[in-house]
Amino acid sequence: QVQLVESGGGLVQPGGSLRVSCAASGGINRIINMGWYRQAPGKQRDFVASITSGGSTNYEDSVKGRFTISRDNAKNTVDLQMNSLKPEDTAVYYCYVVTYRTYWGQGTQVTVSS
Repeated sequence: QVQLVESGGGLVQPGGSLRVSCAASGGINRIINMGWYRQAPGKQRDFVASITSGGSTNYEDSVKGRFTISRDNAKNTVDLQMNSLKPEDTAVYYCYVVTYRTYWGQGTQVTVSS
């Protein structure tokens, strides 16, 4: 059974950095795309960043230049390095993996506050 396990969330001050990671396991193969969404309290889940198996990346406009997505195809992991964090980045961050269907992680909380 496919499982996505996220880690690395937490509390950070504005301007700080945080790295969230996601590991996919359970016999998953032929990953087409991996990435992250986030959901702030009372809001819908929004796209943050994605990366293809070939390394092409895509970012939501508000995180461009601050967030960097990377993946390890051999380990089936995807990371999101978040720099210059702002209070509006506060949300639960969900990783996803696209094969013949989409799998989701359970989410990890990121809180940006002084």
